[in-house]
Amino acid sequence: MNALKSPKVVVIGAGAIGGLFGGLLSEGGLDVTLVDVNQAHIDAIAMNGLKIVGYGGDRFIDIKATTDPKMAGVGDIVIVQCKATHTENAVKNALPVFGDHTIVVSFQNGIGNEEVIAGIIGEERVIGGLTAQAAIVEGPGVIRNYSDLPTYVGEIFDPDVGPLTPRIETLAQSFSAAGLDTHGSSTIRLDMWKKLLGNIGLSATSGTTDLASADMIKIPELAATIHRAVNEAAAVAAACGFAIPEAEKHEILDKLTSTSAGTGESKSSLCADLRSGRPTEIDRIYGTVVRFGKEHGVSTPTLDTLIAIVRGMESHYI
Repeated sequence: MNALKSPKVVVIGAGAIGGLFGGLLSEGGLDVTLVDVNQAHIDAIAMNGLKIVGYGGDRFIDIKATTDPKMAGVGDIVIVQCKATHTENAVKNALPVFGDHTIVVSFQNGIGNEEVIAGIIGEERVIGGLTAQAAIVEGPGVIRNYSDLPTYVGEIFDPDVGPLTPRIETLAQSFSAAGLDTHGSSTIRLDMWKKLLGNIGLSATSGTTDLASADMIKIPELAATIHRAVNEAAAVAAACGFAIPEAEKHEILDKLTSTSAGTGESKSSLCADLRSGRPTEIDRIYGTVVRFGKEHGVSTPTLDTLIAIVRGMESHYI
């Protein structure tokens, strides 16, 4: 547990959130190595440092970066932050970074990433995580940060461990001390469903319209679609045992579409994928919810439609 007080951190996937979190933790004094398959991105970071722009001021952060996981060494904490569609391959390719006592956390989009990771390295090493932060990659070695919103971690595979385990408390304290506002959660699965509601409402709608969150909510027809999508996902969550009060659903959307918090100015990562001709996370974010809905007899017509439209857009380049 002492290693978690000043942990060695390895980030698998140095894109928007992975790069931002790695940069902030390195800036705060932790030993961090970024691992990513994007050679141009890694070369830019190795040559110039990681450039973070936007919220918090523009600056360069000196940080280790590599395309070879073996060069990173074993991490006390490994953050898996690649695209959800690449999780299995990324973890298998990065096996040298996982030691016997490594703690692994993901802040990826969607539900089920932890199960994929645990299927490879074991449940005992994996904890749950989520973040309200928003960021994008602006170019090789450049991350734009939109906000300073909280991040949460918690035990995800053992519901009988009590409120917070020592490793959750220590990890949250270490990250917070290094400048990444992190809190322990005793209800991390419920919290992840709450975050998913925001993803469900805003990811595909942003992707198909090329609009930021705050702009979408101003268009009555689009706002109505967003709320229908959120309501369908909330019904599925309730059927899975995670009921989310009506007031909280509105609060989630209000925060994500707020320009004062910074997140309302950003477009979704799914939007960035579509604009760049990359495969999206539509299946992990939306498809998983639709499948759970079918298992529990919950209809999801809005989600079905959004999936179909995104699939159509992907067909132009996949």
